Amino acid sequence: MTALLDGIKQNNFLVIGRAGMDFFPDPPGTKTEEATTFQSGLGGSAANTAAGICKFGGKAALVTSVADDSIGRYCVNQLKHYGVDPTHVKPVGGEYRNSLAVYESRVEDHQTVIYRNGAADFQMTNADVEAVDYAKYGALITAGTVFAAEPSRTAAFHAFDLAKKAGLPIIFDVDYRPYSWPSPQVAEDVLSRAAALSDMIVGNDEEFGFMAGDISKGQAKAKKLAEAPGSIIIYKMGEKGAVTYHDGQKIETGIYKVDALKPTGAGDSFMAALMASLAAGHDLKTSIHRGSACAAIVVGKPGCAPALPTPEELETFLAEHPGPSKG
Repeated sequence: MTALLDGIKQNNFLVIGRAGMDFFPDPPGTKTEEATTFQSGLGGSAANTAAGICKFGGKAALVTSVADDSIGRYCVNQLKHYGVDPTHVKPVGGEYRNSLAVYESRVEDHQTVIYRNGAADFQMTNADVEAVDYAKYGALITAGTVFAAEPSRTAAFHAFDLAKKAGLPIIFDVDYRPYSWPSPQVAEDVLSRAAALSDMIVGNDEEFGFMAGDISKGQAKAKKLAEAPGSIIIYKMGEKGAVTYHDGQKIETGIYKVDALKPTGAGDSFMAALMASLAAGHDLKTSIHRGSACAAIVVGKPGCAPALPTPEELETFLAEHPGPSKG
């Protein structure tokens, strides 16, 4: 675990994955089909995580492809707004388009509609990841969608190889999105392969169960992956909290209960705060709690990247809310 934490403590991350545009009806509670006003924000798991790291004072660079149009330029401008380095964000022409997520700021009867046809981020290539100077960074972070289609899949695995040669630990958020994959069988095989190459894996019970071939075997899969020396495996269970395995230890953590405004954005914000907290020298259990607190803040506000808290907002939340609980 020392090499992994040493990399994270550099607080300078290379993040690989998509950037997109989010739309959400305004005011909160409005159904999409009844909306007349929408707010926009940066979207995409990787972009949100990178934005959160920067908002907490760290450094992050994103590697991806965006559409060579006004929406792609919007995403790049949003990355710059949050302080994310867009040097390795490549525009691609033709019919490729950025991801678009339209989701509601309400929990009851919540609707999210994702547009991913001809996704620009899947056009990331080997040449794109070879253009990165991996020695500049402390760790590589990616999410599962980057492996869902070619040429992005091959490029992402190539980036893993290049990162390992440069001594970077790999942090993998499983983030399984069925709509992005050609079949569950392909997803199971590819995500399991990516997990086996990773030093830290974050996923929920369904995602680990999916990789194991049966949701009832998810926790056993997490334990098995944790047998790799120095690895950290975080097995999230929703309202029941999380179980983390590393170096033969088991750490149980709870969640911060809040009145959620929406169910989206929790995973990306958790990852951002987890990285920032470990980089700041907090121990693993405290860092997981801080990640859970950040997730609780984000589900209580409209938007994903716009809802990410500042360090001061996170400290205020921790001071004002009772300790995390399970179940």
